[in-house]
Amino acid sequence: MNGAVRNPPRRLVVGISGASGVTYGVRVLEALRELEVESHLVVSRAALLTLSQETDLSADELTAKADVVHKLNDVGATVASGSFRTMGMIIAPCSIRTMGEIATGVTTTLLTRAADVALKERRPLVLMVRETPFHLGHLRTMTSLAEMGATIAPPLPAFYARPKTIEEMVDQSVGRALDVFGLDWAAVKRWDGLKGPAVE
Repeated sequence: MNGAVRNPPRRLVVGISGASGVTYGVRVLEALRELEVESHLVVSRAALLTLSQETDLSADELTAKADVVHKLNDVGATVASGSFRTMGMIIAPCSIRTMGEIATGVTTTLLTRAADVALKERRPLVLMVRETPFHLGHLRTMTSLAEMGATIAPPLPAFYARPKTIEEMVDQSVGRALDVFGLDWAAVKRWDGLKGPAVE
């Protein structure tokens, strides 16, 4: 992965689509700011609806967390071109509709176009897919995307980290997704071996 871009600038494209779990996208933006990685944000209209239902943030407060904000229908944006160098893209959360558009290559917004760019340029693309249960069509779409080079990373809790709050569970999933880009976020609790008596 990322073979086409050596020593890419510390710049990541962040997509937030309309699935439940908008807090994952919020925490990605906050993590990138902590890590001093330039964020380029694209938000779907459905994501803004979800934002109003799941958080107390306004749209302006969300976009203020990004370094650069691109309009959903701005096909002339920098992130629509493979010549604009980035570390790749993460979509957090990623709706099934968004995943389906990316898989077919028939993109209708800047959000899915930017993901298509990541794939064609062989840059990491991480999709934090939010849906359960998956039916066979979902699974086949994920398989297709994995074969294209995408990383499918549903936000699942890691209980070995002994999370005490929802925020800790969110941060663990976000941090593990950022690992794909070689970004080491301090909020992640790393596995450091089995504790207690050895199991034979």
